[in-house]
Amino acid sequence: MLYDIQSDKLREECGIFGIFGRQENVVLSTYWGLYALQHRGQESAGIAVTDGTVMDVQRGMGLVNEVFRHGLPERPGHIAIGHVRYSTTGSSLLQNTQPLMVNYSGGQISMAHNGNLTNAREVRKELEEKGSVFQTSIDSEVIVNLIARSTKQTVEEKIVDSLINIHGAYCLVIMTENKLIGVRDPHGFRPLCLGKLGDGWVLSSESCALDTVGAEFVRDIEPGEMISIDDSGVVSRRFGETDRRAGCVFEYIYFARPDSVIDGQSVYQARFNMGRTLARESRFKADIVISVPDSGTTAALGYSHESGIPFAEGLMKNRYIGRTFIQPEQKKRDMGVRIKLNAVASVVKGKSIVMVDDSIVRGTTSGKIVRMLKEAGATAVHMCVSSPPIGFPCYYGIDTSARKELIAASKQVEEIRQFIGADSLHYLSLEGLHASIGHISAKTLCNACFNCDYPAHTPGEGSCANNKFLFEPAGRK
Repeated sequence: MLYDIQSDKLREECGIFGIFGRQENVVLSTYWGLYALQHRGQESAGIAVTDGTVMDVQRGMGLVNEVFRHGLPERPGHIAIGHVRYSTTGSSLLQNTQPLMVNYSGGQISMAHNGNLTNAREVRKELEEKGSVFQTSIDSEVIVNLIARSTKQTVEEKIVDSLINIHGAYCLVIMTENKLIGVRDPHGFRPLCLGKLGDGWVLSSESCALDTVGAEFVRDIEPGEMISIDDSGVVSRRFGETDRRAGCVFEYIYFARPDSVIDGQSVYQARFNMGRTLARESRFKADIVISVPDSGTTAALGYSHESGIPFAEGLMKNRYIGRTFIQPEQKKRDMGVRIKLNAVASVVKGKSIVMVDDSIVRGTTSGKIVRMLKEAGATAVHMCVSSPPIGFPCYYGIDTSARKELIAASKQVEEIRQFIGADSLHYLSLEGLHASIGHISAKTLCNACFNCDYPAHTPGEGSCANNKFLFEPAGRK
């Protein structure tokens, strides 16, 4: 049996990185950049490089250090792109790893994609009827095929011509023999930024990877913008317009690394503010504040700061196991949480606790953690969640469960509290969440997983008018 110990977390699809630099070791920089983005995908990794004549790609299943444990691509080059993946579209198979690399009439092209195309199935069917042959089951290959079939003259024109036909979320890094190209979809669902490294340039999903390779942050790529980089420098062009910008709110809640800055907003500060707002909204009385590490830690520190209740490490995380492990017997399934987390009895025994986590998806893991704390001697567990209830699936590059598996889709807050066994439960209000992300207008964020307000095409999710938003203020105990 394969048991995923992260089953109660939303999961990002992937992270992308690209570098252009004649004086840089582009392969090594890409390797370190992917290390910094490892949190965005742990199923597979890959690096593609070109010397201006030939492209080489090395990909594999597993973490970055596992995929490249026997060495990096050996071909020297001045352009490289990289990818770390968690699958939301396409199975977790070697053939679906990225970057993708193809030969076509215009030469060679390699591409890495972060996001999810909501009309990929329809476009793929049309392409197959016209004779296209697909080697993978991922939506990213649709874009590559569209580029290869375009009759436009330049690669930039071919890319724009292709993007007209697709909907959904996409950030792309694309490599030709002599150019590095970055693209962010018109809604800006997923993040992408530009950095300067010596005489070269870097594109990355998050600014933390720029810091890792020693690049200076220049700016975020704007929604609907394409950046083309070659020996002459950087050229920007607009390719798509929309009446609604919709950056993913969960980048600030959970996905991005706390040391990243996305669209001008410090992720750390946003999470710290969420914790402070939680404290003002819930006003629980307790002896200590603890977090579910590591994703709940920054918000827990904010809660402690605002409430005056001391922060303590009541749960210890084992950081030396992978995302999944094999459980030989069904009856030992509960060991999944205990191998990942353990209560510090000397900290929690005899204490009333506020426990802060970033989200509840199914509720099963939260229930096991609450039970673990009480078995360790906690007298009460008041759970605070630094996001509103997740009642609706995401179609834009995040792996949420089917709606029927989301606990907030079928239970009210009090019912969820009873299900997980907490003494109290408080979710951050949507208004409190928006106030915490102070540098970003609420009108420019995607909140569909909370309120069913989808900003772009979705693959037949049905009318939101028939879906009840189940969030209600939690009772205080």
